[in-house]
Amino acid sequence: MEKKGSSKLNIAIIHPDLGIGGAERLIVDAAVQLASHGHNVHVFTAHHDKKRCFEETLDGSQKSYRLPFDNNPTHGSNLDTSKAYGTFPVTVYGDFLPRHIFYRLHAVCAYLRCIFVALCVLLKWSSFDVILADQVSVVIPLLKLKKSTKVLFYCHFPDLLLAQHTSLLRRIYRKPIDFAEEITTGMADMILVNSEFTGSTFANTFKNLHARGIRPVVLYPAVNVDQFGKPHSYKLNFLSINRFERKKNIDLAVSAFAMLQTLEGDVFKNHNLVDVTLTIAGNFAFAGGYDKRLRENVEYLEELKSIAERSGVSSQVNFITSCSTAERNVLLSQCLCVLYTPKDEHFGIVPLEAMAAHKPVIACNSGGPVETVKNEVTGFLCDPTPEEFSLAMAKLIKDPEMAKTMGEEARRHVTESFSTKIFGQRLNQFIVDIARSKED
Repeated sequence: MEKKGSSKLNIAIIHPDLGIGGAERLIVDAAVQLASHGHNVHVFTAHHDKKRCFEETLDGSQKSYRLPFDNNPTHGSNLDTSKAYGTFPVTVYGDFLPRHIFYRLHAVCAYLRCIFVALCVLLKWSSFDVILADQVSVVIPLLKLKKSTKVLFYCHFPDLLLAQHTSLLRRIYRKPIDFAEEITTGMADMILVNSEFTGSTFANTFKNLHARGIRPVVLYPAVNVDQFGKPHSYKLNFLSINRFERKKNIDLAVSAFAMLQTLEGDVFKNHNLVDVTLTIAGNFAFAGGYDKRLRENVEYLEELKSIAERSGVSSQVNFITSCSTAERNVLLSQCLCVLYTPKDEHFGIVPLEAMAAHKPVIACNSGGPVETVKNEVTGFLCDPTPEEFSLAMAKLIKDPEMAKTMGEEARRHVTESFSTKIFGQRLNQFIVDIARSKED
């Protein structure tokens, strides 16, 4: 009899918006890895902009990128920036439905869009063995209408904790949504979370599920370490990669960078290793997801530019919106270290990408980075203040060899614990286990 673990399964993945965030990166990695294990994988979503997405979701496209401030045409030649992609199909349903109504009712609109996707999958496609639902749990009871299908839900973080409950009207509005989130999440055949931090938050938030003995399993997001070549040098530049959202706390990085100048007299006194002025004047690049459809993206970018102007470092700061994977890899190859500024981040894929690229990470000492960054070994975990971040930055400026040593250890750490291969093996086992339970 053929082993179930080696059999081919039909797997659907449902994701709200296939853009370029950390959640989307995980879904793309999941699809690629499951396909590599021989399964038929199909991704369904309510939005997929081919000009703003991960290349793996495109069908055989060829791209070549160059940074706007890169004057060296051979720069990054050690990186593979021209590839053909498309290992699984992506189908869009419901993009005509609104994302918001006059910049309000975002949650209701997201639910309606995902419900429409789920209904299309049920009505237009034959049964899947397993459906991986991501982020939005309200689709789970619909997907389970087909008894032959098992549903695996990936919870990045309880949505009710991300929503604002600042007024009585908003609390009334959110009450049924929050209630539905807990009830529908508990209907999944298996629940995965992205970190121990999220797992503990899950238990404290969904108390009824915890009382029923429902325990999510941790499946860390991963990074493809093979895409990052070993850097030829460690330039004295700093890099922050995040979506342009206030919760990402990017202004902390701007303030810390500006504060480096006030540390000159004490920190760099009698230090001849580098030219302090040129070190501070290096390009400080912010790269991240930017969507003109989202008002917060537009407003926060302008706020960051204003902060840089007021701090006197605007001429030293580059803002790059929605950089491609190839552009991001080049940015990583030329920086000294990566600053990761979100506080209480659920997981954080950027620190993994940085460490895979042989770069140390300076991050807040809370949330997911505590589980991924080894303090004073692969980077620094700091209080979320400009003072703490700038002091950590200064250590690496004073001693670039420390950055190199940390970067090598960081690469080893990610390869051993957070590679896409390990992620794929674990996810495949979860998929096979719940598919097998269907037959038992």
